[in-house]
Amino acid sequence: MNTAERAAALAGAAGNFPLLGSFSAGDLLELVQRELGHAEILDGFRPYGKSSHFSRAFAPAPILHIVSGNTPHAALQSLTRGLLLGARNLMKIPSQGLPEVEAFLDMLPVALQTLAVVRRELPPEWLREARAWVVFGSDETIAHFRKLLRSGVIFEPHPHRVSMGIIFEDAAFDSAPLAARDASLFNQKGCLSPHDFYVAGDARGYAARLAGEMARHEAHDPRSAVTTAEAAEIHDIRANYRFRAANDPRVQLWESAGSTAWTVIYEDDPWFASSCLNRVVFVKPLPDDLAAALGPALGWLGATGIWPATPEYAERAAALEPSRICPLGKMQEPPVSWHQEGRQVLAPLVRWVDFEPDLR
Repeated sequence: MNTAERAAALAGAAGNFPLLGSFSAGDLLELVQRELGHAEILDGFRPYGKSSHFSRAFAPAPILHIVSGNTPHAALQSLTRGLLLGARNLMKIPSQGLPEVEAFLDMLPVALQTLAVVRRELPPEWLREARAWVVFGSDETIAHFRKLLRSGVIFEPHPHRVSMGIIFEDAAFDSAPLAARDASLFNQKGCLSPHDFYVAGDARGYAARLAGEMARHEAHDPRSAVTTAEAAEIHDIRANYRFRAANDPRVQLWESAGSTAWTVIYEDDPWFASSCLNRVVFVKPLPDDLAAALGPALGWLGATGIWPATPEYAERAAALEPSRICPLGKMQEPPVSWHQEGRQVLAPLVRWVDFEPDLR
């Protein structure tokens, strides 16, 4: 299959997975052209810019993808990129499985299915065979595979990130349902899941509205089960803030009755609070110096959801150096072309061969 045929098949399958976002075969070809210089440059030698020579891009053979189970769309996006390049793909999924990956492959033509092998365990020969490693996981996971890396192997790490929302102006709290959606999807366990919302204006009132929206979201999209340890973390953080709220008017707590399904914590202190996840979210007043308030989180921002999503406010958010800025309600739906970790997604994976024809 050539690049255009692969793009058409991948876009067709992706249409069955709404969380992958909406993209067409044309969008995938535009991604190839934008990053590699020509939409057909994976199919043969093509003109490269305005130079007199030709170039061809080759995908590494094979690409090893090591993915986590908390956000299946990240695994699907990584696989989509590898298949778009025409590479053979080896994917290590979590031991509990990732049904979305298998369902996605079932919707592809046989020619593409044969370019992907999925396993729940990591065969040692995959580490020896793969020419590129794309690794999703904790900082410890990334460090582990970095130590195993052989010389000459392309390494694309996607480590732990934290995300947040900024509400620059919203007197009517219209963005609260969207913020609740962003904080609820995937049990808040993805790198694009917000931990904190910083609110200009009535931040406490926004927190109260957000609590109601979290309850409504839970009613139609219940949180999945949590482990005993995860439930204990939620109980601990609730107990801590319940005590503080009883003694400090600058703190307030809203929580689901009779369960740990959702928790909203308001506090005046703007210092970034890292959530224990599973739909536990903080709301804080937007400080004049948000960069200082982020503390150690600065430099580790995955996404920043903003409201309203205007160029002016995007420029303000960009100073915090997240890899992605988007409207609230869209934090969990990155486009296939987004610069994950602030890098291109296709170009780092290919090798180049240039051809200089005899022009005499």
